[in-house]
This record gives sequence, C-alpha cells and structure tokens, in this order.
Amino acid sequence: MRLVIARCSVDYVGRLKAHLPLATRLLLVKADGSVLVHSDGGSYKPLNWMSPPASLRVSTPDEVDVEVGVIEQWTVQSAKTDDRLIINIHEQLHDTSHELGQDPGLIKDGVEADLQRLLADQIELLGAGFSLIRREYFTAIGPVDILARDDKGATVAIELKRRGDIDGVEQLTRYLELLNRDPLLAPVRGIFAAQQIKPQARVLANDRGIDCVTLDYDAMRGVDDVESRLF
Repeated sequence: MRLVIARCSVDYVGRLKAHLPLATRLLLVKADGSVLVHSDGGSYKPLNWMSPPASLRVSTPDEVDVEVGVIEQWTVQSAKTDDRLIINIHEQLHDTSHELGQDPGLIKDGVEADLQRLLADQIELLGAGFSLIRREYFTAIGPVDILARDDKGATVAIELKRRGDIDGVEQLTRYLELLNRDPLLAPVRGIFAAQQIKPQARVLANDRGIDCVTLDYDAMRGVDDVESRLF
C-alpha cells in the first residue's frame, strides 16, 4: 500500500462529475488497483475514489497546470468504464509504501458456531432437566443446530441465530415437519434461540407453537457478571 500526503485538487470525470478544491489530503493507492482520497474527517469514508480494476498513470502537467502550481498529475482510469479520477498534486508532503501481505480477513466474535458450542455446553439454560443429544443433527434438508431432550424425555430441536428473524422461524418449522415424521423422535417441539429476536419472528414462532429464548452471549462466555447488574 502506498500512502501519499499532498496538497492537491481532485476531479472525477465520467458518468458524473465532481470536484475537490485544493487542500491537503491523504491518497491511498492499494495493491488491488483502487485509489482513495481521504481528508482528516468523515471517519472511514473517502471523499472520492476509484474502485478496481483500475490503472494509475503519473504524468507531467501541461503548461497551464504548471502555471497554477501543479507539479504532478495522476490519472486513475477505470478498466470497465470511461470514468477517470484526475489528481493534480501541488505539493507532496509524504510518500511511503508498505507491503501488508495477505490479510486473513475479519473474524467475528459471537457467530452462530460460538453460540451453538456454548449452548451445547450449557444446555440447562433452556430449562432444568434438559440434556444434549447432539450438535449439528443432520437431516435431508440440512443440519439442526442442536437436538436435545427436555425434562420429560421429549425431543427438542433448537435453531440458533445471532439475530432471529422470520426466516429463522421458517427454517425451524421445516426441520420440525421433517423430524416429526420419524417415529423414533416424534413428537418433536422447537425452540428458537438468538441474541436478539425480532418481534415479527416472535409472533410467528408463538403462532406455530415454537418457544423463543433470548441468549446472553457475554454471560454464556463468563465475561458478564449477571449477579452484579443493577438492571
């Protein structure tokens, strides 16, 4: 990645036109071909940019531009359209490049796999007397997140989501219809468990006889002392 701090003006030419007057800005040139123009504000969002695939050409300005103080001109050309980003540099204050290497990507905390593992280890959160049959109980239409037994020995299918919406309830409904055809498991009831459950999903679940359980992820991980809460 190349980082350039420069006094520059920027023009976007193509399907639309936009102009940034002369000011000091940060120019990011990434290995994927993208070029982004940032100011010292606006959080993460650039003032203007060219998405990849694109090519960068650095040229000497013409006489007219030289007269107004331009020392270098960047033309960032889109490979797919006629759009161009033209950066006229008047003064270069900093120029450095860094090899960042391959990025491993974002690892999200609190994904459904984490919830599944934690709930399987703490299955009693669903009720006293609950016991785990297995995680990822495979069916012909996909795996049920958790299959368990309640205190009466009845089979319970649990669908887990970080944010529970209507689609999750529909998914659990399909699992229940299939599982209840198996005489070794039937009758099977369902529990829809999530960190947050949308009101519409809760209404639909209740209408179909599916219980809803809101999970406290921090408490399940042991990083939130529920006994010390005021509310």
